[in-house]
Amino acid sequence: MMRSLYAGVSGMQNHQTKMDVIGNNVANVNTTGFKRGRVDFQDMISQQLSGAAAPTTEVGGVNPKEVGLGVQTAAINTIFTQGNLQSTGVSTDVAIQGNGFFILKNGEESFYTRAGAFSLDQDGTLVNPANGMRVQGWMAREMNGEMIIQTAATPTDLTIPVGSKDPAHATRNVNFACNLDKNTPEIPAEGATEADIAKGTWATEFKIYDSFGNEHNLAVSFTRVRGTPNRWTATVNVDPENSEFTNTQVGFGTTNGMENTFTVEFDNTGTLRRVVDSSENTSNDSGEIILQASFLVADSTPDADGNPERQTFNINLGTIGSQRNTVTQSAATSSTKAWYQDGYTMGYLDNFKIDDSGIITGVYSNGQRRKIGQLALATFANQGGLEKAGENTYVQSNNSGIANIGQSGIAGKGKLRAGVLEMSNVDLTEQFTDMITTQRGFQSNAKTIQTADTLLETVLSLKR
Repeated sequence: MMRSLYAGVSGMQNHQTKMDVIGNNVANVNTTGFKRGRVDFQDMISQQLSGAAAPTTEVGGVNPKEVGLGVQTAAINTIFTQGNLQSTGVSTDVAIQGNGFFILKNGEESFYTRAGAFSLDQDGTLVNPANGMRVQGWMAREMNGEMIIQTAATPTDLTIPVGSKDPAHATRNVNFACNLDKNTPEIPAEGATEADIAKGTWATEFKIYDSFGNEHNLAVSFTRVRGTPNRWTATVNVDPENSEFTNTQVGFGTTNGMENTFTVEFDNTGTLRRVVDSSENTSNDSGEIILQASFLVADSTPDADGNPERQTFNINLGTIGSQRNTVTQSAATSSTKAWYQDGYTMGYLDNFKIDDSGIITGVYSNGQRRKIGQLALATFANQGGLEKAGENTYVQSNNSGIANIGQSGIAGKGKLRAGVLEMSNVDLTEQFTDMITTQRGFQSNAKTIQTADTLLETVLSLKR
């Protein structure tokens, strides 16, 4: 009889524990990145009244007689199912779609979270604004003129240098492509009018930059070579209105002493064959054709001879025998032009964006984009073994395994979504249903105690 009293007590206690978990779930229904808890019950040890007996020749076997002593909480598990994603439009809000945790640092202590409501502090460091913990990742480093992110390195604080300068970069490469019309008329040897010259010349213009970030006009005109099929003369001028000063020179290798012209030859299929500069230097027989051009830069520091700086850049006409991103000659409207150059003026970091890989790209006022860093993600062999540390964070435990840190989309890690937050995975319908069954279980165990008490009272009344 006493056993039923204590069994009822254990039932009420453990159903109260389950109600506490349900209450916490409901309280966090709107908590960003919250993962609901679930209580699992198991029966307690049973008291054996008699053991089992094996069958004999006379009678069959006898089952054991056992009385259970109540219920206990087997586990309180954290359920890491995906929460719904809600768009916020805030560039620093990031959600994980799939497995993984953001890594936060408080000094040397690491915390892990699914809540990606981040922002920048006064130093430009990406932090959780609620507690100041710093978001971890990898900062980009410049190597050979390119921004490289080494994701094999130890993650560090991520700093976004908002308002920082991007220095001016002189043009080093200019690429030409498209087509020269084979039906372009030749310019008469004598008596050519302006209209004849205009019809027989295809002129292109493109903006390039010097080392100060000043803009210059690169003009390249193509003219049919009279009496010779499939040959064109190209004339290059930087700032044509000031061509006497800029003194443009073009050639293979060094441009010293070169003129500003070269000859382009095509084969009978209209593909690029070779190029000859003004000193009769001929291009290679295969691969890309790259000429070097140079011009004088005004207001630059003079050299040892007192001359202004001469800036050089490459003119890439494309690949011999190719039709792709290469100058060609076909019986179609001329469209050859420069389609790429790598120079730019000075700019400031205006904005930044985070892509699905967690790469943070800076957008500068000069139109350039630079990799700034990349968010790191951590996964665990047993994420259910993580310990909750409050403030939407978890810490590593003895049963979670060691954090496996890497970039998103790799080794089972989820993808990132910028401008989005992951909502709580609490389903109120499920919680209210559990609440009803928990309440009934609690009431039933209370009835067990009341009934046992009535039986005890009956026993005590026998003495009267």
